[in-house]
Amino acid sequence: MDDPTTASFTRTFVCTNCGAVIKYQPGPGHLYCESCDAKNEIPKIETNDKEMDFREFLAQQSETADTLIESYIKCNGCGSSTTVDPQVTTMLCSYCSTPLAIEKAHNEKVIAPKSILPFKLDRKTARNKFNKWLKNLILAPGSLKKAVLDVDHFKGVYIPYWTFDTDTFSKYVGKRGVNYTATESYTTTVHGESVTKERRVVLTNWYPAHGEVRKFFNDILVPATGSLPQEYITALEPWDLENLVLFDKSYLTGYTAEKYQIKLAEGFEIAKVIADAGIRSLACKDIGGDDQQITSLDSEFNSITFKHVLLPVYVSAYKYKGKLYQFIINARTGEVHGDRPWNWIKIVVAALVILVIIGSLLVFEYMHK
Repeated sequence: MDDPTTASFTRTFVCTNCGAVIKYQPGPGHLYCESCDAKNEIPKIETNDKEMDFREFLAQQSETADTLIESYIKCNGCGSSTTVDPQVTTMLCSYCSTPLAIEKAHNEKVIAPKSILPFKLDRKTARNKFNKWLKNLILAPGSLKKAVLDVDHFKGVYIPYWTFDTDTFSKYVGKRGVNYTATESYTTTVHGESVTKERRVVLTNWYPAHGEVRKFFNDILVPATGSLPQEYITALEPWDLENLVLFDKSYLTGYTAEKYQIKLAEGFEIAKVIADAGIRSLACKDIGGDDQQITSLDSEFNSITFKHVLLPVYVSAYKYKGKLYQFIINARTGEVHGDRPWNWIKIVVAALVILVIIGSLLVFEYMHK
């Protein structure tokens, strides 16, 4: 029997026209039937998308109703855990292309997503943007393009994020710098002789400063995945979070969703670091003057609320000479980021061509002097 304190969000959607199982189609936001081409509206569900109290949730996590039970499979290659469709018999990891042992899928109780940002770009559009990006990799191995264009290496994945809201109150101690100009003497050499000259310089007087600042942070976005390079994840921003919708399992049909690897409490510690930069900026503004120094900053984080959200990407993973290369596409904007191997033969040839061109120009210039 299912735990009555959890919400499974597990439903099967069938076409109202022919009765076949249907899946979400990116773009217009509906369920598409591959059997009869009918478009079905996504059934509405009543659910509460109110942000949850952070401290209360941590204290009562074992008793909360804001959880769901989902079937996950863990990759032995990169350690990621993603949802698995019960109808799938073979599957590669979206992040590293390692074959997954479907029979080892298991159920886990996790914090339920409150919101989801549906896929906007369909697979064909995303692949076209990816192919365009690949064409610019002129010094990449030819085998790279053949490998990443394989459909098995191009996956649609929902990656987990935490969003945090919090009121902050901070006390700071620092210095206010006020610039002024002065004349100073200096010695230099002119025509072989040492001479003394004067110049105007900008100097700073520093005065002690202290004060208090308050700032409300809305939707501090913290990636909860450890399966993708942080620099690529950051480069996908900004996300159009204003288009988040209530979480509905129907949006996951045809895609996988990664289980968060960064837990809630750890996620808020990251959010505090992000918030600290904004608080320091506000404190510097409060200090005023021409320059500022903060020697100590003590911040309180109050009224903390959070949501677990899922954001869409297309991922391609490719191993070349034993090294993993990952490519990520923002499934809302089509922006592509990733790593790439280099073809050193092409690089050497390109360098030799450049040297030949430079040498030819030098010879031409010498002969026409």
